[in-house]
Formats: sequence, C-alpha cells, structure tokens
Amino acid sequence: MLPLLSSLTSETCTQRKTRYAPVSFLRQNNMLSLRSFVLFFLSFIAFRMNLCFTGIPSSLKMLSIDGHFEFDQVQVAARDFGNRYQFFPAAILHPSSVSDIAMTLKHIWKMGPRSQLTVAARGHGHSLHGQAQAHQGVVINMESLQGPQMQVHTRNFTYIDVSGGELWINILHESLKYGLTPKSWTDYLHLTVGGTLSNAGISGQAFRHGPQISNVHQLEIVTGKGDVVNCSKEQNSDLFYSVLGGLGQFGIITRAKILLEPAPTMVKWIRVLYLDFTTFSREQELLISAQNTFDYIEGFVIINRTGLLNNWRSSFNPQDPVQASQFKSDGKILYCLELAKYFHHTEGNIINQCHTRSQQEGEEVTCLSTVLSKLDKLSFLEIGLLLKRRCREIHCLSVQVSLPEGPTWQWAHDKYD
Repeated sequence: MLPLLSSLTSETCTQRKTRYAPVSFLRQNNMLSLRSFVLFFLSFIAFRMNLCFTGIPSSLKMLSIDGHFEFDQVQVAARDFGNRYQFFPAAILHPSSVSDIAMTLKHIWKMGPRSQLTVAARGHGHSLHGQAQAHQGVVINMESLQGPQMQVHTRNFTYIDVSGGELWINILHESLKYGLTPKSWTDYLHLTVGGTLSNAGISGQAFRHGPQISNVHQLEIVTGKGDVVNCSKEQNSDLFYSVLGGLGQFGIITRAKILLEPAPTMVKWIRVLYLDFTTFSREQELLISAQNTFDYIEGFVIINRTGLLNNWRSSFNPQDPVQASQFKSDGKILYCLELAKYFHHTEGNIINQCHTRSQQEGEEVTCLSTVLSKLDKLSFLEIGLLLKRRCREIHCLSVQVSLPEGPTWQWAHDKYD
C-alpha cells in the first residue's frame, strides 16, 4: 500500500504542478508588467519635470521686457543675510520697469501650478530664512527697478513717493533737502523700501510712531496674477493691510508713498551701559512711558569681547568720561540703551550731560553722549553697514524685535537675569 500511496501522491503533486504552473507564470508576467509600468510612469514624470524646467528659461527669454533675465550667474541670489540656506534660482530678473515685473508674473501665472515655478522679490538680501530666495524659480532684483525719481510732496500732507527698490539711506538724504525726514526707519539704512515694508520696519522710533508699516500713505502692488494695483487705507484696503508686513506673500511692492515730518537740525545722542538687566529694562520701560521723553529709545544686548566700550568712547564727547573709565566690563554681557533727543539750534537749554536715576543710586552704569547734526547722526549709522558685512563673514545673526509687556517680556527677564 505504501508504494501505491507514494505513487499516487507523486502523481497528484505532478498534476498540481502542471495545473498551477500557468497561474504562477501569469503572476510573474503581471509583476513584470507592473514593474515596467511603474518604471515607465516614473520616467515619464521625471521627463515631464525636466522638460518643464528646461522649458522655463526659453519661455522667459521670449518675454518682451525692458530689463533682462540672468540664467547663468545666479549664485548671487542663492544667499541672504541669514546665511543658513542656499537655494539656486533658475533665473534672476533685473527689471527696468514695473511692467517687466507684471509681465513676468502674469506669464508664470498662466503657466499654471504644474510648472512649480516660484517667485521671490529680493531687495538687499537681508532676509534670515531664505525668504528672498526661490529654488529653481525666479528671483526679482528690486534694486534694478527704475522709474520716476523720488519726489517730495507738501501740498495737503508731506510724503515722499519712491520706488520699492529704493534704499532708505537715499530717501533720508533726499527728504533732508526739504527739511523733512521719515517718521520711522530701521537702524540699518541700506535696505529697500519694499523689503522693510514687507516685514515691519522696527527701530527706536517705533514706540512713538509705530513701525514703518504704520507710516505709509499708499502702495503700488504687482499681484501674483501680474495685475498692477494701487492700494491704501481707503482703496483696496484688504490688499493694503495684507501686503504691509505680509512677507511678500500677497504681492510685490513696486512703489510707496512714505509719510514725512519736519527734521530737527541737531541730535543729542546718548548710550547708557548697564551690567544689570533688571535695571536696564526698568529704565527702558520708564523712558518709553514718560510724557516728555526721548525721540528714539532702543535697547540691545552685547558681549564686550573686544574692548567695545573703548571703541565707542572715540565717537563721543567727552571721549573719556569718568564713568566710562571706571566701568569694568571686559568679557561681560552689557545691556545698552541708545537714546536720541531731537532739537534745534535755538533750543540751547538742551542738557549736555546724562544723569540717570541708577547713576544717582550708585549702580554700575556708565553714560556716553554727544551732540550731532542730523547728517552726522546718519554718518554714525553707516557704521552699521560694516558690522552687518562682518556678520555675513562669521555667520552671526542680528535680530531686532519689539517686545510687549507680559510673558514675552518676562521671558527676556528670565533669560538675561
């Protein structure tokens, strides 16, 4: 029986093998076909994407613009002040007119989302997280934008009409010719109007006039569809408030009307240094909330690693005050209040010395002060340009923020105390 059973079993297995062999072969064919289809599909997508990207430069070259595109030397647009990201664009647009920007954006809009082409407006490249970069996209060099010259208007109210690619340092010099000045600006003046208005524009005047975005009368915007739109508080207000501080996500600022005020002829410039954060923050709050206070109040934190105090003393008068010579701060964290009081030649009663409550109480505080003309004060602000360039080389960041009272301010107390 066993041989017979063995024979039957062997025969049955042979039949099963014969019966299921075609099915197994069919499965193998199906798997092979599926793999081939997947490979073909992926290759097709890669081909389409490659075709799309290679077609982008040629399609942009066909645009009839006054400026020009750069497709080869694009590495300059792959860096920003933050120095953390490096994204190479497919092209850089150097516009000569607003219509160049509008035509380019309209062309990209018509290409549709399948092109995956992004656009970034770049002023002086001072973004920190790559906002002025566009990976395989188009970067618009706003400093190339040409248009009507800066024009100061004084009929109903005072403002200056400027290009979105204009630098604040140029605006300041132009407005001073008329005895005027912007109400609010940033400490570093080699930034474009469109760049700072797309963020906020914070400085030591923000406590009094608000940031720069609070001192704009009207904007000219190129939308993502390529439309050129004028907007203000009364006209297209939704777009106006969205673009101001909108990080370039709602449109590109191509022109702005900036509010002005009478410029003082003289400035009392003061720097007060503290070793104690609580004293420093208490006095900053006191000065900001006071009725008759300074016109410019800003605090910052530094580490005195390189004899910074001695370098500062050369800029002030007297150059070697008693407090500064006795202030032991090498290698320590310093808290500094930078203050400015504007006045005119006729106001001779302006104080020539700085006396703070802390100094009277004998705390570790020193004060450096001098009297400058408005233009001299601007010259000192130029020092910021050198510091910013140095920061680029050593990959450091400088962040300016406005802290409200509450948890955020308490966080600063906890961090530095």
